Amino acid sequence: MKKKIDMKKIAFFILAVVALANLSSCKQNSYAQQLKDEKKLIADFIEREHINVIYEEPADGVWGEKDYLDLKSEGYDNLYFHLVSVGDTLTPPIIKGDKVVLRYRRYTLDVNPDTVSYWTTAQTGYPREFTYMTDFTKACAGWHYAIKHMRYTDSEAKIINPSKLGFSDAEQATVTPYGYDLKIKIKRY
Repeated sequence: MKKKIDMKKIAFFILAVVALANLSSCKQNSYAQQLKDEKKLIADFIEREHINVIYEEPADGVWGEKDYLDLKSEGYDNLYFHLVSVGDTLTPPIIKGDKVVLRYRRYTLDVNPDTVSYWTTAQTGYPREFTYMTDFTKACAGWHYAIKHMRYTDSEAKIINPSKLGFSDAEQATVTPYGYDLKIKIKRY
């Protein structure tokens, strides 16, 4: 009988240690901590890449090579936008409900980034197509807000996109910020 009591005490002790370990690891990986880590990763990326954060679009329309617009004033915390090419200004600017055909490169912001590319038909035969400012299932929120600043067909941009403005499905189910290179075509029927 004494052996059973000792075994129960040992089993209880092991279970208590495992439970304590699980509790402490949950605290370290809490959602709040992941958001803090994400913000730090974005700040480190900005510093490492020598990005010049600006707070309004250049009045003359000329973007410096490392100028990224902080879109926090528009309500998008940790979303940064850089216009690479204005596109075809002879076409009408985008409006809500226009179809957008998007090619993109996605990469992590780590020192050694992982890249997923859908830039050319060599990577995928079909680019993303979605309805601007109405379809958030095929395009993440950050893309919609960036396209607002891209405005014209054939426009190209780069964004730093936080997880809160990323995909909410399995494509981005973690607190992971991404960089995107975007190129759009606007389709009107």
